[in-house]
Amino acid sequence: MSEPLRVGVLGAARISDASLLRPAAELGVRLVAVATRDRGRSEAYAQQHGIERVHDSYADVIADPEVEAVYNPLPNSAHAPWNLAAIAAGKHVLTEKPAASNAAQARQVHDAAQGTGLLTVLEGFHYRYHPQFDRLAGLVAGQEIGDFQRLDVTMLMPAPGDDDLRWSWPLSGGAMMDLGCYCLHVIRSVSRLLGGEPTLIGATATERVGRPQLDETFEVGLQLADGTPAYAHVDMDAPHNDMSIKVTGSQGTAVFADFVHPQDDDRLTLTVDGTEHIEALDHRSTYTYQLEAFVAAVREGKPFPTTTADSVATMELIDACYESAGLLPRGTGLTGGAA
Repeated sequence: MSEPLRVGVLGAARISDASLLRPAAELGVRLVAVATRDRGRSEAYAQQHGIERVHDSYADVIADPEVEAVYNPLPNSAHAPWNLAAIAAGKHVLTEKPAASNAAQARQVHDAAQGTGLLTVLEGFHYRYHPQFDRLAGLVAGQEIGDFQRLDVTMLMPAPGDDDLRWSWPLSGGAMMDLGCYCLHVIRSVSRLLGGEPTLIGATATERVGRPQLDETFEVGLQLADGTPAYAHVDMDAPHNDMSIKVTGSQGTAVFADFVHPQDDDRLTLTVDGTEHIEALDHRSTYTYQLEAFVAAVREGKPFPTTTADSVATMELIDACYESAGLLPRGTGLTGGAA
């Protein structure tokens, strides 16, 4: 790719170091502009990370003629509005997940992106770009562990602080939005390999104490396109981290130790007929693979899986889970809800 992609960054989110800054340095992507809510912070951030210039607002970053693509790691409630602003300005978008607060917003973004016919809008389910997903697909389709019988996707983490944006209703927080969206996306991706979208069987959730509508845990049961049961296990106040995928077959199991961060732990443990075997998959960052795919989509028009149409389907399932659990989809129904 002869010319480096030129990216503008909205905000100074903690995730950006892993999700954009390090991969950009590795791949030669130019970070040309940044804005945060504080000019002094923006200048310090730009100097620290080699970003070429600072703007006073997110709108100024989007309007910068040198910015080809916008990276949006803002709080969930700000994903759809600023993605729409970037699309309206003719800019490609790499957005953190989930790409909207609810399905209606996701459809707005999809329609806007489709209306341009030219722009790449990629939702950051970065695990999907790592070679581990091909290994997962092979296990589901093959006979290494026998006939495919069950899929479990688990996302557990210790609770963030009470002032963390993930516990904020106006910012479209909750365990499903932060963690569960990954579980559902994995289940959707596997189901599509088997012929179509999964069917929601039922969902239950618990609320964070003192935070009405803010889900702390979720359990979701689904049926894949071929009838195989699948389960999402989500807890944002767990005693430890667990970000695993377990595939159960008629002769054994396969467990991906950390599908979100295989760069930290890329073990795949196969247990067949009582014998355990551990594979090392690939320590290269999921985010590097994702940024590589984003650049290829922008520069060469290469297809990619986490499109705006995919975002709509994910958000429809998230909304359905909230409704099944007796909770409101994000961005709806409460005074002061997310825009």
